[in-house]
Amino acid sequence: MPLHDWARALEASQFAIDLRESLYWFPVLIITHVAGLIIAAGTVVFWDLRLLGFGLRGVRISRVGGALLPWTWAGFTIMLASGSLLVCTEAGRLYENIPFRMKAAMLILAGLNVMTFHFSVYRRVKDWDLAPVAPLRARIAGGLSIFLWFSIMAAGRAIGYTLSYVR
Repeated sequence: MPLHDWARALEASQFAIDLRESLYWFPVLIITHVAGLIIAAGTVVFWDLRLLGFGLRGVRISRVGGALLPWTWAGFTIMLASGSLLVCTEAGRLYENIPFRMKAAMLILAGLNVMTFHFSVYRRVKDWDLAPVAPLRARIAGGLSIFLWFSIMAAGRAIGYTLSYVR
């Protein structure tokens, strides 16, 4: 079954219809998704600003990460779970939605950025843990992360404005 047909079938499923038409579940999912976004994006911004040398300069990078990253992962998990359920409700229409595709692509890029950072420059964090400004590769990862997360939020917001035009 082609992916577009699968997306339309998912959107037409009783599960998706029940979520979409629910007086309570759909709004709860939206609120939950936004709450997860606030937690994840808020902690990501503090982390990235520390990498860029704009905040918490006197605090070890590893300590900032140790304090923030569990919250980041919790927020991301909440976003992933609620976002997946929200996608079910409009999967057929989202399939061709350009802002949705942009959001998905930027989420993949953000994930690759995190993996690249943690498996490369962050492995030597002990060498630069107390530096007020992190090494160039860490600053690039931090700047790219902030750009991607703000772009993800902008694309996510744009989905609602373009969804009604796609069918």
